[in-house]
Amino acid sequence: MALVGEPNVGKSTLLNRLIGAKVAIVSPKPQTTRNRILGVVTGEGHQLALLDTPGIHSPRQGPLNRSLVEAALGAVGEVDLVALVVEATRPPEAGEGSENGRLLAVARRSGKRTALVVNKVDEVAKPKLLPLLEAWSQLHPFDLVYPLSALKGDNVEGLVPALAELLPEGPPLFPPDVLTDQAERMLAAELVREQVFRQTGQEIPYSVAVEVEEFDESRREGARPLVRILATLHVERLSQKGILIGKGGARLKSIGTKARAEIERMLGCKVFLGLNVRVEEGWSQSERALRRFGYLGPAEG
Repeated sequence: MALVGEPNVGKSTLLNRLIGAKVAIVSPKPQTTRNRILGVVTGEGHQLALLDTPGIHSPRQGPLNRSLVEAALGAVGEVDLVALVVEATRPPEAGEGSENGRLLAVARRSGKRTALVVNKVDEVAKPKLLPLLEAWSQLHPFDLVYPLSALKGDNVEGLVPALAELLPEGPPLFPPDVLTDQAERMLAAELVREQVFRQTGQEIPYSVAVEVEEFDESRREGARPLVRILATLHVERLSQKGILIGKGGARLKSIGTKARAEIERMLGCKVFLGLNVRVEEGWSQSERALRRFGYLGPAEG
């Protein structure tokens, strides 16, 4: 199934909550997610493979923004169930020009069974919740309308069984101990990029791509396990490089320190993390660069 919604509605937070581990990075800034990320939830008699997708929005010009929307829409065509994730703090709108209207259009065009997950219910007064759910129900024949708070965990425990009822029966696609199909190398790059989003402002997070150039596990099984990671943060302008490094290297050091702690938690061992910043002008406009960083598939032909 696919988790589909506008930027910053909590899809990645919900994915992490459902699988009980952090496989998708989160930040308060929209468009943090750039790739489709698979999370697997296995329980008694059910297994759900959930695709977290980039937020659906009106893309600005440029290959990167187009690729984000295409990744989300492409996921819809590959799944058995579409879960639209919306915020309880925003009223439903059906107009084609509205953001919610774009989501409803995706659901209608897909022809798939559709669930509506109303997130952030902890931010609205309880008397307003039932009228909100009823208003949403009038806009589309949803197979399920489910309120919760992914951040707080409110009412989350019943979502997986409810979704499982809507999915076709079949054998499990993954072993029971698998939580994601993402390689550790890719997850490490994402955890570095998460700290860029959290510790920088304005345009900087959207102008940074993280490339892991070395992921050395040769000492991972030793008496004192260690994984050595070297990553390059690509920016588009020299001024952005200075901002990212910070005075005396302070910001880059802080990004590295907090990212290393998250990576160590993921890998379960000590990590050496080396970060370098490189200027690659206009990388977000270059299809070749986007393929190198994994935001576009391989060129055809």
